[in-house]
Amino acid sequence: MFDLGGPMSHPSFVQRIHPQTQAAPGRGRWLALLLLCAAQFMLILDITVINIALPQIAGELGLDSGSASWAITAYVIPFGGLLLFGGRLSDLLGSRRVFLVGLILFTVSSLLAGFAGSVAALLLARAGQGIGAALLSPSALATVTGRFAGAERHRALAIWGAVGAVGAAAGVLVGGLLTDGPGWRWIFFINIPVGVVVAIVLPLVVPAVTVLRSDRRMDLVGAVLVTLGVGSLIYGITSIGDTRQPVGGIALIIAAVVLFALFIVRERKAADPLLDFEILARRPVRAGIVVMLAASALLVGSFFLLSFILQNHHGWSPLVSGLAFLPVALATLAGAHLSGRLVSHAGGRAVATSAFVFAAIGTGMAALTVDVVPLLITGVSVAAVGLGSSFVAATTTAMSQAQPDELGITSAVINTFHELGAALGVATLSVVAASSLAAPRTVDGFVAAFVTAGVAAAAAALASLLLVPAGKPATDTPRFMH
Repeated sequence: MFDLGGPMSHPSFVQRIHPQTQAAPGRGRWLALLLLCAAQFMLILDITVINIALPQIAGELGLDSGSASWAITAYVIPFGGLLLFGGRLSDLLGSRRVFLVGLILFTVSSLLAGFAGSVAALLLARAGQGIGAALLSPSALATVTGRFAGAERHRALAIWGAVGAVGAAAGVLVGGLLTDGPGWRWIFFINIPVGVVVAIVLPLVVPAVTVLRSDRRMDLVGAVLVTLGVGSLIYGITSIGDTRQPVGGIALIIAAVVLFALFIVRERKAADPLLDFEILARRPVRAGIVVMLAASALLVGSFFLLSFILQNHHGWSPLVSGLAFLPVALATLAGAHLSGRLVSHAGGRAVATSAFVFAAIGTGMAALTVDVVPLLITGVSVAAVGLGSSFVAATTTAMSQAQPDELGITSAVINTFHELGAALGVATLSVVAASSLAAPRTVDGFVAAFVTAGVAAAAAALASLLLVPAGKPATDTPRFMH
């Protein structure tokens, strides 16, 4: 029940709602971006950082092979499932307020995860991290989008996209360094100083939003339906990748379809829906969804394969395997940085299409060199250059037409498909690579998985060519301080 300031077409909209932010100094905006990206980096890092640490965690806490995956899914399911709820809260209550609540919850949960003395304590803490991440991530992107305009917005979103892409690769690197160093608990403790610094400094550089009362309400029924639907879909996709429970995975996916159908019916009848389907009807948003889904699936799926090949097929330690991801992380960062410059000049279509072509070449090279580690890492790095670029193209394209009271929900939609893509990529490639995952000395499954990734990347390139709007993004977009 909150008013964000009346008609968005009113010429004094920005000044009337946020007069104190109009004269915000450039340095303050960029410092805010740094802090927001640091927080987002933690969230993405925590998706993959735990992979290398799982054997050590299982040995200390008594996780069996069947429940070890819950250390990952306990985080990913609430993160992906609650993103739309978090995005809508950001639009209704103000992005800074929701961001800080999510940041505090994530940081406290990280502390509890680090001190966990049992499986139940660890899984509850990971779920708390996921809930905090779902509040933090869309409100952070809404703040980034709202505090920059024109060419500066493209640069800011390019940096944001780089964080999302690099975080996945850095998670494996950091996980290896900490697991072989001070121990697995530090993969959670490392979040604490970052969370504390951001919580203290961010309010100094990002003014609070003045929200006026109205009849706007949170659609709690819709929020429950979509949360259960996304959660069921993510867990179902993950379960299909586990050959021990594919039937349960299929049942969960069917349940997700039913829940999404109920959600659509609910939203069409709700006076103030959680998600306005007009947003999804916009071509830039639909294109951003497709690009983000494909990029996340290919990036996280390829990292999963590379990590497993290095440790289980070649017998590398967690530390050495983590270090092997350094060139991959640098390649991802380079691709994101390059596309941040290109998207303003060539447009999102050219960047996304060429990015997936790079990904197809890199994964094809990896398929041919599974047994030659330097060439394998080179191939994955070439793919990472393209996929790092595609993250930037997805975010910039999707957010290009977002209105000020839609920033949170639009960013939540894109982030939701990031999580779905990650789950889809790992599940699909693990099914294709099943023979090699079961018998790591064989490579046929790994080769087939990289070939599958290459074909998917080529298809994503074609889809980008057809779906992403042509032309350069507008540089005169009005600034909405959110």
